[in-house]
Amino acid sequence: MNEEIKQHIREKLKLVPELPGSYQMKNKDGIIIYVGKAKNLKNRLKSYFTGLVTGKTAMLVADIVDFEYIVTSTELESLILEITLIKKYNPKYNILLKDDKSYPYIELTDEKYPRLRIVRNINRKRHKSRLFGPYPNVGAARKTVNMLNRIYPLRKCENLKKEVCLYYHIGECLGYCQKEIDEEKQKEMLAEIVSFLKGNNEIIINRLKEDMHRASEALNFEKALELKNMLNDIDITLTKQKIDLNKNYNFDLFGFYQDKNYLSVTVFFIREGLLFGRGNDIFNSVDQLEEDLTHYIIQFYEKNHLLPKEILVPDCVDSELLSEYLERKVSIPKRGALKNLLNLACENATVSLKEKYENIEREETNRLQAEEELKELLSLPKLERIEAFDNSHLFGTFYVGGMVVFDHFLPNKNEYRKFKISTEVKDDLSAMKEVIYRRYFRVLMEEFVAPDLILVDGGELQITVAKEIIDELHLNIPIAGLKKNDQHKTNVLVNQDLQEIPLPKDSHLFLFLNRIQDEVHRYAISYHRNIKSKGTLSSLLDMAPGIGEVRKHALLRKFGSLKKMKEASLEELETVLNHDVAVKFFEYLKEL
Repeated sequence: MNEEIKQHIREKLKLVPELPGSYQMKNKDGIIIYVGKAKNLKNRLKSYFTGLVTGKTAMLVADIVDFEYIVTSTELESLILEITLIKKYNPKYNILLKDDKSYPYIELTDEKYPRLRIVRNINRKRHKSRLFGPYPNVGAARKTVNMLNRIYPLRKCENLKKEVCLYYHIGECLGYCQKEIDEEKQKEMLAEIVSFLKGNNEIIINRLKEDMHRASEALNFEKALELKNMLNDIDITLTKQKIDLNKNYNFDLFGFYQDKNYLSVTVFFIREGLLFGRGNDIFNSVDQLEEDLTHYIIQFYEKNHLLPKEILVPDCVDSELLSEYLERKVSIPKRGALKNLLNLACENATVSLKEKYENIEREETNRLQAEEELKELLSLPKLERIEAFDNSHLFGTFYVGGMVVFDHFLPNKNEYRKFKISTEVKDDLSAMKEVIYRRYFRVLMEEFVAPDLILVDGGELQITVAKEIIDELHLNIPIAGLKKNDQHKTNVLVNQDLQEIPLPKDSHLFLFLNRIQDEVHRYAISYHRNIKSKGTLSSLLDMAPGIGEVRKHALLRKFGSLKKMKEASLEELETVLNHDVAVKFFEYLKEL
């Protein structure tokens, strides 16, 4: 930070009031790189520039050339504003749970004939008594669902069939599609399942033991062994999870350990007196401990985790403020069994960080080395954000595009984007051209953050096409390509001057670039597979320009089939679609 910037900040600090609010740190490009909140804005902001800072916080301060702040009337308002700004600007130094990790739940569907299944993307409007979890161990969740589906003849199919299927004939379904169902028997079965998922395993254990003895007496030892394994699974997943607490309702408990600018957070999921499991995250700590933990807990519940009845936190967290924000009871255990459980969570967080610290440090060192090496090879002034592109198609038709974003060689999955490509496109270069144009036209018009490097899958031709679009938009964004050899293995980096730069296979840069290439390829392929898996009609509609889920369902309700859509006049299509979309869709249908 040069003297001119220091003087600017000193003068600005004199004007900051001693009031609550949110502050935003900016870099030399005017981009918000950190958002925080404070009870006293003046004291908090001064601490960055007058106190001793180390590690990641020192890197943040070195990047700051200006700051802004917004005064609020209460601390809750400042927290709400802070979280809103973090979501809007995605600042590089804020704690951001970017890996979209969400734990699975077991759902007993709220249907006439319920099904038992695993769900990840939780709709918070689901009936909460029908959701059980979360299960950090997805294997244990699957085993539980499979076991219950074997024991109880629940409905297995997503949609009722016209005739009974194999599950009915082997006694694992009551034949809901054809047979008359005894409602009392179904209620009893569901009550037992719910009781088991809430931790009461006695009924199912007794049932399995009886079945095991019968199988053994009938000399069906294979069946008996299968039942014995089910009993062992129950013992592992439930019996050994019991903890001695007076609280039999659902609550989560957060413990932490902080060392060397890293923060490790462990959460225990307590459900009906059972420790369902634990989760752990480790990340760089920039702000005060209270702020980082508060941010983490809020984001944790915004990443598809259901809020329990109560949340227990360490005494360094403002429990009243967090309770107001989450609209849940937030407590700080002071003594007894709950305090001991909190200490255990903190011990788990400590062990996790100490076990992983060397690997984390090594990975971070390798990332920074690779970043510096790529900057030097491509003569880039900075390299914080990379946007990488790839396309996928089926025999030269139905192209889709994928874009992944890496910040400092770390995936930022919140920023990934999918592209449906026009059906007129019949080759990779045209597909690349369309995707690059659409992406960077939006960057230009909507003032999105531009990347420091565009990475394309391919060599000279792909780079030339991408550069044409970037030049047409009058943007100054460097472009590079990853070129494959005759064995379809990436071995060369091509810069925007079309010069080939060999990549040694044992270099950290090669490994990180391959990681990006594999990720964007996986992302584009998975999008294409997802479209194809919906079936021919749905796939064709998904590929149509301007047709999303809402319009697709409206078309299907109106016309019922693709044949009738193709026979429809433009005027008939306009009864469902607006004029511009209807014209494009009309032309699209002509080409099918």
